[in-house]
Parts: sequence; structure tokens; C-alpha cells
Amino acid sequence: MKWNPLIPFLLIAVLGIGLTFFLSVKGLDDSREIASGGESKSAEKKDANASPEEIYKANCIACHGENYEGVSGPSLKGVGDKKDVAEIKTKIEKGGNGMPSGLVPADKLDDMAEWVSKIK
Repeated sequence: MKWNPLIPFLLIAVLGIGLTFFLSVKGLDDSREIASGGESKSAEKKDANASPEEIYKANCIACHGENYEGVSGPSLKGVGDKKDVAEIKTKIEKGGNGMPSGLVPADKLDDMAEWVSKIK
């Protein structure tokens, strides 16, 4: 039995087309996740129930330090003595001077500002 020399090339082409189709379908699913910010619905529920300390550990500890001493961001110790809760809330909400905005969910801003103001 004599094989046609084009059969290996045909098999490779079919395999390549199939792989391309599979990866494009997988990419569509991944693009939806990326478009949603990579967060699932369970992550949103977790944020909704998070305490200010949990939010701090998730979003703030890298810049303000584990003991609030300040790393690349300023120390938070005694910040409640220097600023009132409204100023702290505005800073958390809008950011500025190197601090990004939007790290704390809007419904948790008041709790977070109150908590930060009490750090000693």
C-alpha cells in the first residue's frame, strides 16, 4: 500500500485548525473573566462582608505595612489625630499623592475611614 506524501501535511493542518478553534473558544471565556476584572461573584460577596481589617490586609498592607508603620506609603499610626474621619474617607475614596483610588468598596468607605482614624 502506497501512502500519499501529502497526508502528514494534511494531518498537521487539520490538527492546527482544530487547536486554533479550541484556543479561540477558550480565549473567549478568559476574555470575559478579564473584562470583569478577574473577579468572580463569590469574590464580590466576600468583599461585601469584609471587615475594614480584612480590606486593609487585602489592599493596603503592601504600602502601609503590616503594623501600619508605612512602607512606600505613609504611616497610619495616629492619622486620626491629624485628620478627621471625613478627610480620611475622601483620601481613601479619591486617592492622590501616589495612593490609588477605588481600593475600598463604596459601601465600606465609612467603616474603613472610622477604622483607620482609630489606629494608634
